[in-house]
Amino acid sequence: MYPQLLTRLLAGDTRALARSISLVENEAPGYTGLLEALPSNGHTRVVGITGPPGAGKSTLVNALISALTAQGKKVAIIAVDPSSPFNFGALLGDRIRMSSHFSDPRVFIRSMASRGALGGLSPKILEVSDLVKAAGFDYLFIETVGVGQSEVEIAGVADTTVVVVVPEAGDEIQTMKAGLMEIANIFAVNKADRPNADAFVKNLRLLAHTKRTGDWETPVIKTIATTGTGIPELITALDAHRSQVHGNRSRKALLLAEKAYQLIQHRRMQQVDKKALFEQVRQMLDDPHFNLYRIVQEYAS
Repeated sequence: MYPQLLTRLLAGDTRALARSISLVENEAPGYTGLLEALPSNGHTRVVGITGPPGAGKSTLVNALISALTAQGKKVAIIAVDPSSPFNFGALLGDRIRMSSHFSDPRVFIRSMASRGALGGLSPKILEVSDLVKAAGFDYLFIETVGVGQSEVEIAGVADTTVVVVVPEAGDEIQTMKAGLMEIANIFAVNKADRPNADAFVKNLRLLAHTKRTGDWETPVIKTIATTGTGIPELITALDAHRSQVHGNRSRKALLLAEKAYQLIQHRRMQQVDKKALFEQVRQMLDDPHFNLYRIVQEYAS
């Protein structure tokens, strides 16, 4: 169970955190015991940063780090990168992004490979999030690959989801898929110094108003990440959403149940040998009575 590692992790040792993440990613023997020993932590604010490629997600996160560390906060960033098709490693490394914060002891940055996950997240993001929370960070930002509107699964991981868009998306906003529209707790219109930004923000606010649910109306924050413009307002919106959600036990239970479901699903699938399944299907293809659903039932029962 790695008791010494757990002690160091709970003390906020970033080397222990990095080591713990590696153990979980590689599913090293005993890693489940480490996870089962983690205490509950409602202190860390988990924020998902998603949106289309080119919206400036990394630059926005970089600006948020600067503002929050200036307030004395400890900040962790998990940047989920596209996987290499050859070794499943992250193609974009820690040193490429957010380099100005790389040596800051209050900041922990880790790149994770998506490993082909369709939702833009790493299969181990749930477990890694809990490890970061156990290490006592004030904020955890999870930046997704940006593969498109299939990234709705970020809503099941983060307490607050920020969807980053740019003014050029104006023509697309009316046809935006409901999934992405509904997961946005906050919209950040980045590069807001570009032409037509005001009109775009106005239309987006109108759309957010029509889709208001409960006591929360999705705010639309204008930002220019390169200059820090709008970052204080974005942090204020993050705090406001946390306060609004904190007392919603039903939503919290729903998100935790979804997390549990994903973890159970993954662990059950570990018993399925994909290569053996392929060989079984290949051998049975010549059978005139071949039926795929009988094979599925065999594995599912």
